[in-house]
Order: sequence, then structure tokens, then C-alpha cells
Amino acid sequence: MTMTAMVAMASALALSVEGLCSGYGGDDVLHEVSFTVPEGGITCIVGPNGAGKSTLLASISGLLRPRRGRILLHGTPVEGHSPRQMLSLGLVHVLQQHSLFREMTVRENLDLGGYTIHDRAELARRRARVHEMFPQVADWAPKKAGSLSGGQQRLVEFARCLMLDPSLIILDEPSMGLAPKVLRSVFDAVTLMNQAGKTVLLVEQNARAGLRLASHGVVLENGRVRLAGTGREVLDHPEIAALYLGGQASRP
Repeated sequence: MTMTAMVAMASALALSVEGLCSGYGGDDVLHEVSFTVPEGGITCIVGPNGAGKSTLLASISGLLRPRRGRILLHGTPVEGHSPRQMLSLGLVHVLQQHSLFREMTVRENLDLGGYTIHDRAELARRRARVHEMFPQVADWAPKKAGSLSGGQQRLVEFARCLMLDPSLIILDEPSMGLAPKVLRSVFDAVTLMNQAGKTVLLVEQNARAGLRLASHGVVLENGRVRLAGTGREVLDHPEIAALYLGGQASRP
């Protein structure tokens, strides 16, 4: 492979994880984990409880320092970076737990997403772009965040993360705790962010829905990558379907 081809391949990847070992208290949860996140797509990580999915996201975003391995963000090594450094490089991590300040208004929470923006005019421009993408968030602006439903709070969290104009958005279990009728709006929001040019990496408990949404899929089991491929390939894999998806995946 020529150097030009290698550079082109690297530039097509938003994220590359190579041989990652990470865990807590000296014990590894992740064992030599390697996978890639293509630029401009949606990559969904699925697997059973305890597989290490949230540990993996925390290791990528700087919340947890890996013991060994490499993490390349747009080709730049970032393993060991702090969460603030990762933010400055365009990576935003939306945690599994709701993280809005409940007694503050939706607008105040939204503006906190742009806390590193010191130009008020630029902050207003970012807010306007977010409102254009999520007009319902603009409607909720004067409400206290704690008065919103779980699904509404999740949309505000998505809107808030966009205030920093990230290139890569990490979502940890975005549908966790939400009623089935609300899931569609959350997944539609993920698709909308992707269509706006954001690369998305998500862990999703609803494996079937997540893989249908995704362009690429990764199966994590016991801290190791069991399978990786397109979302369709992972969804249709007979062994994976039997183990994690409740039987053979049916085509839409």
C-alpha cells in the first residue's frame, strides 16, 4: 500500500482504537480491543451486560485512562488525554445518566454546552443553528429542565452537545429508561445529527434498533470484540442474532 493510500485510509476514519486494555483498580475490563469508526457514519456497539461497553466509551472520551493501547482521533493519538482536551479536539460524550441541571431553564442548560465560547455573538449563532435542527428545544427554552420528560431531556442533551460543534458524538445508551413510543424520536434525532455531518458512536441496549440505525456495528463480549462489520451484517449474523437479538433478525 502506498503512503498516499495509507493517508487516505486514515483520513476516512474518525476514530481508530488499537489493542486497548482498560479497567478499574488494576483489573482490566477491556482486553486488546480494536475497531474503527468510519468518518460520517453511525457506529453502534452492542453486547450483553458487563461486556465493557461503557468502559470503552469512557476510555475513548478521557474519563478513564487506558492501561495500554492506542486511540487515534482523526489520525492523532489521544490516549491519556483529559475530557477537556477531548472536547477541544471535537469529541463530545453524552452520558447514559441524564445530566441536565434540573433547576435551570432549557436555554441556560443549552448555553452551558457552549461554555468555552466567549464570543456572545458566536454563542447566539450556535444556539440558532441548534434551534433550527431541534425546534422543539427552542419551544422549551423557558421551562425548567426538570419539568421535561425523559425523552425531552435526552433531546436537550443532544442539542447541548451540538453547541460545541463536535465532529464526533459519543452516546451511551441514549434510549435507556425511555418508553417505547419515545424511542423513535430519540433515534430520529441521532439520524438528524448524523445527516448534519456528525459522526456518531453509540452504545445501545436496544441492539436490534441500534444496528438498524447504524452504518457499522461492533459486538463486544467479555471485554473483547466478537464481531465487527456493517450494521446489516452484524444484525443478520445468525449466531449474534441468537445470542443478543432474540433470534434470527428479520429483514424490514
